Amino acid sequence: MVSQHVYDPAEGDPVAGVAPGTRFEDLPEDWVCPDCGATKADFEPMDA
Repeated sequence: MVSQHVYDPAEGDPVAGVAPGTRFEDLPEDWVCPDCGATKADFEPMDA
């Protein structure tokens, strides 16, 4: 499964209690995609 969700550190993940300004690297290891449930390990960095 490939998630189409783009984590935005400026927004955080309010549903999961992740504050705005939280870098992806600093998300808890058990964080999951709010859209599809993919795990943090399933995400890949985007090319800027």
